[in-house]
Amino acid sequence: MAQLVRRQVIELPAAPALFTPRQPPTLEVEDLSVSASLEALGTVELVAVEAGSLEAQTWRALMAREHYLGDKPLCGAQLRYLVRSEPYGWLGALGFTSASWALKERDKAIGWDDAARRHNLRQVVANARFLIRPGVQVPNLASHVLGLASRRLPADWEARYGVRPLLLETFVDPTRFPGHCYRAANWMDVGITSGRRDGVAKHIFLLPLVGEWRERLSAKPRDGLRTSPRAPASNWAEEEFATVRWYDERLKRRLVSLALDFFHRPQANVPEACASRAGTMAAYRFFRNHQVNLQAILTPHIEATIERIRQHRIVLVPQDTTTLSYSHHPATEGLGPVNTTRDQAVGLLLHDTVAFSVEGTPLGILDAQCWARDPEEHGKSEERKKLPIEEKESVKWLNSFTRVAEVQALCPETLLVSMGDRESDIHDLFALAARDPAGPKLLVRAERTRQRRVENEALWDFISHQPPAGEITLHIPRRGNRTARTVLLPVRFAEVTLQPPRGSRLPPVDLWAVHLHEEHTDDPEPIEWMLLTTVPVHTFDDAVERAEWYAARWGIEVFHRTLKSGCRIKDRQLGTATRLQACLAIDMVVAWRVYYLAMLGREVPDQPCTVFFEEVEWKALHCYHYKTSVAPDEPPSMAQAIRMLGQMGGHLGRRLDGPPGTQVLWRGLQYLDVAVQMYITFTCSPPPRIWRSYPEGYLSRPQAP
Repeated sequence: MAQLVRRQVIELPAAPALFTPRQPPTLEVEDLSVSASLEALGTVELVAVEAGSLEAQTWRALMAREHYLGDKPLCGAQLRYLVRSEPYGWLGALGFTSASWALKERDKAIGWDDAARRHNLRQVVANARFLIRPGVQVPNLASHVLGLASRRLPADWEARYGVRPLLLETFVDPTRFPGHCYRAANWMDVGITSGRRDGVAKHIFLLPLVGEWRERLSAKPRDGLRTSPRAPASNWAEEEFATVRWYDERLKRRLVSLALDFFHRPQANVPEACASRAGTMAAYRFFRNHQVNLQAILTPHIEATIERIRQHRIVLVPQDTTTLSYSHHPATEGLGPVNTTRDQAVGLLLHDTVAFSVEGTPLGILDAQCWARDPEEHGKSEERKKLPIEEKESVKWLNSFTRVAEVQALCPETLLVSMGDRESDIHDLFALAARDPAGPKLLVRAERTRQRRVENEALWDFISHQPPAGEITLHIPRRGNRTARTVLLPVRFAEVTLQPPRGSRLPPVDLWAVHLHEEHTDDPEPIEWMLLTTVPVHTFDDAVERAEWYAARWGIEVFHRTLKSGCRIKDRQLGTATRLQACLAIDMVVAWRVYYLAMLGREVPDQPCTVFFEEVEWKALHCYHYKTSVAPDEPPSMAQAIRMLGQMGGHLGRRLDGPPGTQVLWRGLQYLDVAVQMYITFTCSPPPRIWRSYPEGYLSRPQAP
């Protein structure tokens, strides 16, 4: 409305006075006429202006009389100076204030994002007023004064406000001034403003005060994981993304909307999932936004996962790598080779870390690293062996363990056990885990070709000399042409000191080895596990428990299968690898959600299904399954609801069949949406609060220590 008034489109009544108007300056200043060289002025100095002083009255009088903006008050933090020459007196004045909150061209020149701008904006100071009196005609005086100010201001500003500026900014009205003095003082013209305030687009000038100003201003604040009380959420997506670090509420709402859309139609592409042209265009704009990336989306989910972890005594945290092939979308920018040189497949690599309860329920994602390999480096494995681990892909294992350690610090009552397959058998990882006794523990399957040594003996030879502590019976399911079988595995364990590789400066590491080996068998691939762990193993039961923990690592493989086949992430077409990664973050949270549903029916099978389904949903599910129009008064159990939902998605539900998996449940959820809509239509029932609402109290009770 204020803009309409300025354009004289509408007229509003005068606003009542809410404060005492600013009194005009009472000090009179005399005219000054100087026409000389800069040298003739003698020493030109800046005099700091203190509030209430005579200099302050002089500064206001000069502005009121000779500056085109008049004696308007400066806003925010500020410093004022008068320009004085001993022979001639006051030659001009300057004023500096806090920088503008957002300027498109300035922000582009600096290269910072919203988080860095909010954190570092106080290190930018604006030159809000600059006056050389009209009667002073001295060549180069203006640029000389600007140079004096740029050298003095940093120390004065730091003394008053405790922050040393790195950059100065100012605006020049091109209808009044050409800005030559700023250019002569080495200020950079980086663009123009939009001119929304008064209709005049002004030139933006910047003056760096230090050499590395861009790097320091673009540095993001170290914003680690944090947990805090959460406001009540109306659905699971709002709960998972409640702490997203975005300051634009529209982005938050769009993230929640996309998560719900992807959950309702997991196997659909983006236009099908959004179900409208407007929603589709909004989704594409969302993924193009520079603030939207994989880590920004996953961080709030990780913080929600921490809350679930705290309710368990032991949490298993496997990490693994999977490839995402986008060879059928070769025009996508930023992809790299993901397989052998021969097949020429391109895509991304994903190394993620997922938290599981001991019972196998997925609690959430703790870390995700996604990258594309450099095509120029593909096939140079021998050269990579000579590089330090910080320059290899193997650093992904260390990065993931570091994130788990950060989570462990926030969950002191819970034991976190980071797990990896044979690829993670890296001495650097063991050394990292051994540094902090209070940190997370490590459980890794050893790789025989690493030729690990304890003392002066090979690890496998050393452990084979240990007497069996007992035997366990293991059922091996059918796989391919291999029939199912039951095997008897002797279990050996011992405390060992793992020696570092030759030439390494890393120290030896004390840990425990657990060995399970199928002996006296004709099978060409006998079962054998050599597990290395920092969790103490003192008894046979301890050794068996470690083996059971490692067997739970299979959960991350199920998660990857759910992510690829359920979400169909390989069908995403978003143009660039960065946008694909942002979309992947949403798909990962959705895949976790469906995987959680699959395990919920196994973990709490006897609880009413209302822990996950709303009334209209379970009634529609019952009516669809039993082909009836009459729903029961009492809800079915969670196990019964999962069975019905699985059969809706194609699960046969025979007596010897296992419980429904994630893929059939995902298909069932899509059909359930249609069933709910038809049930509402035919029964005039109220719609659910939100499709697949967040289950209240779904977290399991804390386990006794």
